[in-house]
Amino acid sequence: MTDMRTIDWNEVWKERFAQRTLFVHSAQSWGKRAPSFAGRGTGTGYAEALTGIINPRPEWTVFDMGCGAGALAIPLAGKVRTVTAADFSDTMLEGLRSLADEKGLTNIRTINMRWEDDWDTKNPGLHDIAIASRSLVVEDLRSAVTKLDRTAQKAVYVITIVGDGPCDRKVFDAVGRNLDMGPDYIYNYNLLYQMGIHAKVDFITEKERKAYADHDDAFESLSWMVGDPNPSEKTKLHDYLDKHLVREEGHWKLDYERVVIWAVISWEKDQGT
Repeated sequence: MTDMRTIDWNEVWKERFAQRTLFVHSAQSWGKRAPSFAGRGTGTGYAEALTGIINPRPEWTVFDMGCGAGALAIPLAGKVRTVTAADFSDTMLEGLRSLADEKGLTNIRTINMRWEDDWDTKNPGLHDIAIASRSLVVEDLRSAVTKLDRTAQKAVYVITIVGDGPCDRKVFDAVGRNLDMGPDYIYNYNLLYQMGIHAKVDFITEKERKAYADHDDAFESLSWMVGDPNPSEKTKLHDYLDKHLVREEGHWKLDYERVVIWAVISWEKDQGT
């Protein structure tokens, strides 16, 4: 029997990460989707549930790595002293700043930064709380976790996938693509254990039926998720939408509800790490 304490969980992570079948989107590709990501996390209960777990305080400073268009940074900014929001997409950051201006929020600082960057050069600073909300998609997990941990004085929160995460396996099956999300939350947890970090895990469950303006809007959204479909796959996706897209309350929705589970892995910084 193998003792899990002898396993190099960062190497196991790298092996599983390399086996992923997901299309890798560039910063430009993410930027094109920025408008649709502006409201991501709202309406599903995600941001509210996560805020309840974090229980932010008015005097806190928060670092949000992989902030996107501000699904978490915006609501947090109204509850804490400052938020430093970092993302690798300038377009996402522009969307965040625009939304912050609309809401009159002046306590958000943005940084264009990747997990792989030299963070000492980018200088995100030291904060009370560090968060990676659905953004810790990296080849070298240990390096990324170490960087995030060093930016926090009080606690760290990593939110990551359980199982298929946000991807709709039915859509992948319909177009004939294999879906392998790669390593999920348990790999993160095991690596933290190996690093001497005693983390706890909470779960957030989203029940999702996204609304689309029309068939084309649904096709664009789902084809982006699949990633660069070929002509045959596009035809199959159109056929799938013809069968499953229904009109409800003035919107177009798929005729089934998806359940997405997120793991919230957190640890206090008084562990000596």
